Amino acid sequence: MIAWNSRPIPVLPGGSADIGLYDTKQQQFVALPTDSRHGLYVCGITPYDATHMGHAATYVAFDLLNRLWRDSGAVVNYVQNVTDIDDPLLERAAATGVDWTDLATQQTDLFREDMYELNVIPPDHYIGAVESIEWIVPVIESLLERGIAYPVAGDGAEPDGDIYFSVDAASASLTGPEAWFLGAVSHLGQDEMTGLFAERGGDPARPGKKHPMDPLLWRVARAGEPDWDGNTLGRGRPGWHIECAVIAQKFLDLPFTVQAGGSDLVFPHHEMSAAHAEAATGTPLARHYSHAGMVGLDGEKMSKSRGNLVLVSSLRRDGVDPAAIRLAILNHHYRSDWSWTDKLIPRAQDQLSSWRLALGSATEESAAALTAELRAALSNDLDAPAGVAAVDSWAAEAPTSGGTADGAARVVDALDALLGVRLTR
Repeated sequence: MIAWNSRPIPVLPGGSADIGLYDTKQQQFVALPTDSRHGLYVCGITPYDATHMGHAATYVAFDLLNRLWRDSGAVVNYVQNVTDIDDPLLERAAATGVDWTDLATQQTDLFREDMYELNVIPPDHYIGAVESIEWIVPVIESLLERGIAYPVAGDGAEPDGDIYFSVDAASASLTGPEAWFLGAVSHLGQDEMTGLFAERGGDPARPGKKHPMDPLLWRVARAGEPDWDGNTLGRGRPGWHIECAVIAQKFLDLPFTVQAGGSDLVFPHHEMSAAHAEAATGTPLARHYSHAGMVGLDGEKMSKSRGNLVLVSSLRRDGVDPAAIRLAILNHHYRSDWSWTDKLIPRAQDQLSSWRLALGSATEESAAALTAELRAALSNDLDAPAGVAAVDSWAAEAPTSGGTADGAARVVDALDALLGVRLTR
């Protein structure tokens, strides 16, 4: 797949260093390695609806990390998937009378447009589930041969041959103090796992499974569903978690630096992706795990099933400056759960206006001081609200005259390079 277009990222004097991040798996703040190269994987969309604010908040959050690393002089290999074949996509296509491939293409195209307008750095590798099937099949075959995966017999409601991953066999095969075990990423108890597994696409009660949490690796062909050649697996399509595990191991050196996504992906998706990758390769998937909070609407959970989505594309069609949408997101800490309200865009628009007005008084000295404050804030667990507050203070304290063109240019570059907020259109 082709990602969206990239914009040049301004290069600033100096550079970020000593980036700290809250690690979900370790349940503590950690200092990220100061390597010259980093791998970042952010789980992508299932393209059956337009980009809502929850999506946008996640990709903007980890865009900050990408920018900090680049500002430090590091090379970043950023990978993102697109789950362009899955049950929700097929269900939405059937409900709306649209071919599932057309729906996936339309929504992926719209997502690309939204990300470009929000000034999110595009991934270096943007990979769809469908194009990754040829890489997934041999991995599942290998897991089967080693007894870490197994077929489940049909029960009348389901056909013979679905392939499942054995969490018990995987944990027994992995050794060492950092080896994966069920709960290693999420730290959840069995009861909570069971509820979330059923809620988020799993099937804990499926007859014939060895463990309720065993996830699907390969769904054999069903009438009326698209399917692909699975070699010895038979025709079918892959499960969700194996998709990300295989894409990550193909395009990133394991363990890569940060696995990221929304907090709703901690379990089962990131738990199981970590298990699949480590069972397949013998190497942990990622060094660190980071997750963004959930975004609601006026105090209610925002979800496609509720139909209460705030769409980036709708705001853009209404003429809202994409920089204001991004800034409205940055006014919230990425790990917090928060709600979208109709007050957020006017506030962000006022902030942008004050920042643009203050450019006329920017000096090279004030630009350097502001850049240092931004780096310090963002290096502390991507604290965008603290960074935004620093810009607000700078704008409020700006004198009415005495600025220079070089000072203004440096402020514009700093806000673009670090916050991803473009003051020029």
